[in-house]
Amino acid sequence: MQLSALDCTGCGNCVDICPAKQKALTMEAIGTQEAEIAKWDYLVALPEKENPLGRESVKGSQFVKPLFEFSGACAGCGETPYAKLVTQLFGERMYIANATGCSSIWGGSAPSTPYTTNDKGQGPAWANSLFEDNAEYGLGMYMGVKQLRDSVAVRAAKLIEIATDDACKSALQNWIDAKEDSQKSVCASKQLVDVLTNCKCTGEAGELAKDILKDKDHFVKKSQWIFGGDGWAYDIGFGGLDHVLASGENVNVLVYDTEVYSNTGGQNSKATPTGAIAKFAASGKKIKKKNLSMMAMTYGYVYVAQVAMGSNQNQLIKALIEAEKYDGPSLVIAYAPCIAHGIDMGLTQREADRAVKCGYWHLFRYNPEFKAEGKNPFVMDSKEPTENFVEFISSENRFSLLKRNSPELADELFAVAEQDSKEKYELYKKLSENSIL
Repeated sequence: MQLSALDCTGCGNCVDICPAKQKALTMEAIGTQEAEIAKWDYLVALPEKENPLGRESVKGSQFVKPLFEFSGACAGCGETPYAKLVTQLFGERMYIANATGCSSIWGGSAPSTPYTTNDKGQGPAWANSLFEDNAEYGLGMYMGVKQLRDSVAVRAAKLIEIATDDACKSALQNWIDAKEDSQKSVCASKQLVDVLTNCKCTGEAGELAKDILKDKDHFVKKSQWIFGGDGWAYDIGFGGLDHVLASGENVNVLVYDTEVYSNTGGQNSKATPTGAIAKFAASGKKIKKKNLSMMAMTYGYVYVAQVAMGSNQNQLIKALIEAEKYDGPSLVIAYAPCIAHGIDMGLTQREADRAVKCGYWHLFRYNPEFKAEGKNPFVMDSKEPTENFVEFISSENRFSLLKRNSPELADELFAVAEQDSKEKYELYKKLSENSIL
């Protein structure tokens, strides 16, 4: 592993959360880093190696080349680390529909782009339509790919009937059997490309084999993701998001929840919590945050998770992998500390951890597949709060400004916010003990 000294934004988050007892990372002046620059140039020229740990663990995932790098986001941004991780898990077969907002700015900062490819030329296919129609846009991308792959399956079944090459028949059947399995389809697709390239079939069967091979880019099961912030998911794009989640189709939604319209100046959104100051809520928001996760869970067939990278990396990895494997719609809501919160952006990962420890943000997973196994589909991953809720929110300018301007109103709204949080925790706790969903 090696970092790029020339592309470092200097936020310091990596140094803050480095787990080594003797800190492996330190912040130094860029003018002193010629040796690190040379190491980077050397290492990026090396071929990619097999990852002996696999990618479905915190440690293993970090030995996979990120297919997201060097964005134009704010230094210390709470959103970009999630995008980086998702590309490490699924990047070589990803499609991304991106809502307009911060993530479309740092995700599509023309003339460059932070999304990249591996040494095979594979990487995320990224596109942005509008603010209000991103969910539908992503569903359309998914349906288009689904139709193409179903067309391949129809032709594959026909070739099995008329082929004279047993190896060809076997590879086609293996691919059909593995078609909807994220991991198995990768191996089956590679085998099918090799066999069809050397297929000994002649006549109609030979021509059909060539026709199927033309669509080899669609052999591997694709991973459809829909990215956007809370302004899109909770507000302007909610109707479309609800429609897509209700469709039952196999799409994955990742919401970067900054609890405010970050990209357009910090306006109040339905994700803004009680007591927080934002544009159009200058005296503190008076009503509680919309519970998007509970609304999605009431469908009963939508995978739902709330995560916070700085708090529980194992839970985050588990949620993303479960969401992607789930054969149906999934919604992952990620807590993303933001410069609009008025915090030290060099400590955003620690800030997310504090949010969970005081009960401000809750971690859980709702997996409908558990029902068939006779298990409770709701798994609570947060522990009982151990830190002071009011002390936490008072450390962020979006709350402390209200305390300075209107102390009595702040005390009143902070008490309401804390009670809201406690009630939400008790609700989740009851669901984890005896799910009614």
